[in-house]
Amino acid sequence: MVVDDDPTQRLLLSGFLTAAGYRVTTFADAESCEASLSTLLPDVFLLDIQLPGASGLTLLDQCRSAHPDVPAVMLTSKEDADTIMEAMARGAFEYLLKPTDRQRLLTTVGNAVERGRTSRRLAELESNTGAGGAGFGIIGASGVMQRLFATMHRVAGTDVSVLVRGESGTGKELVARALHGMGVRAHGPFVAVNCAAVPEGLQESEFFGHERGAFTGAGARRVGRFEQADGGTLFLDEGGELSQAAQARLLRVLQERSFYRLGGDDEVTSDFRLIVATHRDLRAQVGAGTFREDLFYRVAVFEIEVPPLRDRGNDVILLAGHFAARLGTRIRGEPCLLTPEASAVLRAHWWPGNVRELQNVVQRALVAASGREIGVADLPRELRTGASPEPDGGARGEVRVGGQDPAAEDAAWVDLTQGMTLREIEQRAIRAALARNGGNRSQAARALGIARATLYRKLN
Repeated sequence: MVVDDDPTQRLLLSGFLTAAGYRVTTFADAESCEASLSTLLPDVFLLDIQLPGASGLTLLDQCRSAHPDVPAVMLTSKEDADTIMEAMARGAFEYLLKPTDRQRLLTTVGNAVERGRTSRRLAELESNTGAGGAGFGIIGASGVMQRLFATMHRVAGTDVSVLVRGESGTGKELVARALHGMGVRAHGPFVAVNCAAVPEGLQESEFFGHERGAFTGAGARRVGRFEQADGGTLFLDEGGELSQAAQARLLRVLQERSFYRLGGDDEVTSDFRLIVATHRDLRAQVGAGTFREDLFYRVAVFEIEVPPLRDRGNDVILLAGHFAARLGTRIRGEPCLLTPEASAVLRAHWWPGNVRELQNVVQRALVAASGREIGVADLPRELRTGASPEPDGGARGEVRVGGQDPAAEDAAWVDLTQGMTLREIEQRAIRAALARNGGNRSQAARALGIARATLYRKLN
């Protein structure tokens, strides 16, 4: 939607945008645009600041109120710093000087449309409580996450024990909470225990509770975690850290559904569902004799694998946008956004710390940013330089094959790309070029020796 009182300017903007594939609706004043806000949902607004009647800034407020997820680009014939700053403070995405340069116009509108679609998709995921685990804080639109959601739906309605496997920081506890919230025990308690944080000597008291005087310092009866979870779900995070003694008693509880508090004579019953999470390979621990085989088969009636962030594609950008909005409100007093260039850098990172690392990076960037947008310069240096280590010792986003000897260089490339498809090699090359050029697509295209339009098609 283009709003400008100058007919020549409307014709010029409409021509540029129509030729680029956009459908354009134009208005000569704020009033006619306002009348259409209830019937039209654009991808982007282009608003002249100087309009007859209501000003462009007033119209900006109306547009943001009617369609808060639609970006607005302001048009101005003079670069008045105060007016531009006020427009940005009211939520404008960007501003353009008139007469408008065609390429600058198309780049800005393209970035605005991309930002709006990401915002709307994020809002859809956060509000769609019926799809997968989105209503329980799990955000993901990638294929691997959709398969995870489908698996969660299949097991949530049952009462079987579940083993949730995945690397540290992938969100295993969120999956456990979603299984509880979608299951038949949703109205019961969700009791979470980090087994790695409980010293071995206190594990039995933590789980089973104790009576007053059961040991030195036991001045009062304590209800244990098994008893607290009656009617609900018991979640054991880092279950591979349980001591042998605790494993033996847990096995008996799962078999009998009853136990005794330490120092007690009264049998206590508890009906709970067990969910165990671990980043370790419990099967390997069974083979090594550090985890009981009989307990493993009680715990792992059904197994769920939570994918690492590096395998989730554009979920990185969705999650980063979610953190920027939520943490931005807490840190800066307003939701914040990421520039397309910063998003490209985040997308190229390997994320060995997974979602937890991404949240930490966004939080640091919010502190460093000077405005409501997070740019490449606000990101940590190791992300900007593409120096993120991969498990094989390489660097995602920065592929280096050194040496002046062509034969040695070819051999190095063979080793580097072993088992990769041509598509995967191309994807890595593109991410490396984006990371080395700070997310600047024009510079990345030049570095790759391809046209910018070709790079955009490959990114899509």
